[in-house]
Amino acid sequence: MSDLKLVIGNKNYSSWSLRPWFFLKNLGIDFEEELVWLFEEKKESHLSSYFSNEKVPVLVDSTFALQDGSSLQVWDTLAIIEHIATRFKKGWPEDMANKAIARAVSAEMHSGFTGIRNALPMNCKKHFPNYPIEAEVQQDIDRIVAVWDYCRGTLNEKDSFSSKGSWLFGEFSGADAMFAPVVMRMIGYDVQLSGFASDYAQMVLENTAMQEWVSAGKLETHVIEEDEV
Repeated sequence: MSDLKLVIGNKNYSSWSLRPWFFLKNLGIDFEEELVWLFEEKKESHLSSYFSNEKVPVLVDSTFALQDGSSLQVWDTLAIIEHIATRFKKGWPEDMANKAIARAVSAEMHSGFTGIRNALPMNCKKHFPNYPIEAEVQQDIDRIVAVWDYCRGTLNEKDSFSSKGSWLFGEFSGADAMFAPVVMRMIGYDVQLSGFASDYAQMVLENTAMQEWVSAGKLETHVIEEDEV
């Protein structure tokens, strides 16, 4: 039995749940999984037992006990990633400058890109060939591609990341977890990519953990109408 439990929402839709799940899986960290169907009546009463404002994901870490005897709860995707990285001492680049960049692009993903979030909801079951991309969404896509190229281009040239792997900073990091759902959006809505962005998106899609998540999402029967296009 693991001392970590990750509470997540529907795998077909919940991009915020995917991020820490993908992070834990790719770091090889054992955890239990609890899935809550979003926007169902029982969801609110169930999540009320966690101090997360009835939102997912939530990480419960039983290795830490609070003063009232309860286990530590960490909510918010980026906070969960930071907690895991701190506890297990992995998940960010070792070099301080590279770590700062990885955190910066992760924070940008966390707080921005509302155009692509609103227009292209993650849906593991659907594929939309030749989907029309509006100007605001294209601006987000262009910025995301620029971020990826910066991580693998400007930084890679200095630090020879290519010898360490094909992730944004060579080895897998929290930055890859933060951008994983965006990859699924781009692929699902047939966004045309080239160069490193295309190779990176394909690698993320073919990742064992991502394939496990997508397969499970496709089996779900629960439908969230607002995320259906």
